[in-house]
Amino acid sequence: MRPLLIVKSGRTLPELARRRGDYEDWIAAGMGLDPARLRIAHVYENAPLPEPDAFAGVVVTGSSAMVSHREPWSERTADWLAGAVRAGTPVLGICYGHQLLAHGLGGRVGQNPRGREIGTVEVRLSRAARGDPLFEQLPERLRVQATHVEAVLELPAGARLLGSSDADPHQAFAVGERAWGVQFHPEFDADVVRAYLTARRELLLAEGLDPEALWRAASDSPHGTAILRRFARLLRDG
Repeated sequence: MRPLLIVKSGRTLPELARRRGDYEDWIAAGMGLDPARLRIAHVYENAPLPEPDAFAGVVVTGSSAMVSHREPWSERTADWLAGAVRAGTPVLGICYGHQLLAHGLGGRVGQNPRGREIGTVEVRLSRAARGDPLFEQLPERLRVQATHVEAVLELPAGARLLGSSDADPHQAFAVGERAWGVQFHPEFDADVVRAYLTARRELLLAEGLDPEALWRAASDSPHGTAILRRFARLLRDG
């Protein structure tokens, strides 16, 4: 299999990175890939983006940046993603990557009107997910990890809605046969999301959320890893 390109949109929490690694490490582990098979484009540092057809597929990471701020590196990456989709390169956008993919394809991203979503959340799959190659083998209700304040407010034209949660009606979507966006973090486990709950504690309290209750409710689940493993299998199968 050709290498996988990780389009890195930002870094995780510094203390967490020292202890557990960063987005690309968790993505590689979840997909069951040798890290040597990865190529990383640090787009948030204005790194150039290679031609997408040189890679088996593309995964776009999360970020603490905001798609709605339309920073130059982000807008450049959104245009590149739209080109990758047109070229037929398999794409998986995660959190910020999910929003950026939607934005690049003509959707609308902004502040989530339902507020911050963080912790272990339930995602309900749609009828369309039953026939989707990435989601068809999963149960109708997923338990996954999330942390975000912006969301996809309008899906791109022609996108298929695959999943929703109480706090976000656009948790997962697909465009064409080879591009997906997931607002949740399939590469996170409960330990990672608890680190975010601890780091965001004062913000959560100010927003009327209960970080201690969310911390206690965080739990591991195989569903995120199943999505990453399925994406890796789709890449191997071509």
